[in-house]
Amino acid sequence: MTDVLDELQWRGLVAQHSDIDELRKALDDGPITFYTGFDPTAASLHHGHLVAVKVMRHLQMAGHHPLALVGGATGLIGDPRAKGERSLHTKDVVAGWAASLQAQLEHLLDFEGDNPARIVNNLDWTAEISAIDLLRDLGKHFRLGTMLSKDIVARRLASDEGISYTEFSYQVLQANDYLELYRRYGCTLELGGNDQWGNIVGGMDLIRKVEGVSVHVMTNPLITKADGTKFGKSEGGAIWLSPDMLSPYAFYQFWLQVDDVDVVRFLKVFTFLGREEIERLERTTAEVPKAREAQKVLARAVTAWVHGEKAVEAAEAATQALWGRGELAALDEATVLAATADLATAELRVGQSTIVDLLVATGLEKGRSAARKTVAGGGAYLNNVKVEDEDAPVRADQLLAGGVVLVRKGRRQLAAARVAG
Repeated sequence: MTDVLDELQWRGLVAQHSDIDELRKALDDGPITFYTGFDPTAASLHHGHLVAVKVMRHLQMAGHHPLALVGGATGLIGDPRAKGERSLHTKDVVAGWAASLQAQLEHLLDFEGDNPARIVNNLDWTAEISAIDLLRDLGKHFRLGTMLSKDIVARRLASDEGISYTEFSYQVLQANDYLELYRRYGCTLELGGNDQWGNIVGGMDLIRKVEGVSVHVMTNPLITKADGTKFGKSEGGAIWLSPDMLSPYAFYQFWLQVDDVDVVRFLKVFTFLGREEIERLERTTAEVPKAREAQKVLARAVTAWVHGEKAVEAAEAATQALWGRGELAALDEATVLAATADLATAELRVGQSTIVDLLVATGLEKGRSAARKTVAGGGAYLNNVKVEDEDAPVRADQLLAGGVVLVRKGRRQLAAARVAG
């Protein structure tokens, strides 16, 4: 069996780490207990969190013991970000988000077998710390110069916004999490995103100072788009795992539309496919890019993991229906709305709007004369059914779920019309 650290490195899941030889020895001599923290800064995890969860699953499958920490306490404070202070949410809101994250993690990790995952909440110990305890028992181990030199802190200090003491203190609380997990569970490895390196090292240093032992840290790279930009909440591009925040269809489509230059990297990061299969898909992508086999495999694998096999079947059925190879009427409202969200749209008046009206209103045709020619030539479709009568108004029984009709010109030009409401 491939060494788990070699496997993680081959998959591009290792960015920075403490002493690599000592870490490898600890993993080989294991099993060890490790943890990753997930702060409830929203009601759902997003696809960037899947990277950390994948690292956890690889280590778990190698026999190690995972702790998933939900930051009920740190979520109340807010990890400093590059631009501006985070908004402080109420305790009830953060608690609700923490519960949502826990439910998602319970679905993504394995809680069976000899080394089941365990979920912990740092509010359980942080809430018990008094201001005096924080200053005496923790604060004395942190040097201001080191804290100020953290990359994010330094950037915020140099900005017009500055940084509050609240966010500045976050690194102390995260470091204490590692110390608590070391004491409670014998945890000796902290994992996290590469933007957390400074905080993660702080925990390792705190354990060395307080307990006199050496522990380990490792980060995974942040996943970016082909142009190098992030898929972050603040950029409006988060791929949410909650079906209430992003439909399973839209989630599936994200992976299906991955660029050829990214798909092999994403297969390594987000799936458990073996090297031979990934290398085969890499060759297929190079030789027959139009087949998009690698993207289809990626979309199926990640969607099945997050949303289940039925969601994959529904997303594939919707994709086929959208392009004329399936039954549109069978799609539910959420899928219809997600499937048409990025299409040009127009307002629909049932009993009045005709195919000519809709072709023009959606921009598929520039004028009514051109629209009539398209209908006469057999190139106009409503819900994938060819329209032959240009004067026939759209009927109520033609509406799809959500009050939508699909308008198509030729084989590939799609738009949608919606009943005003």
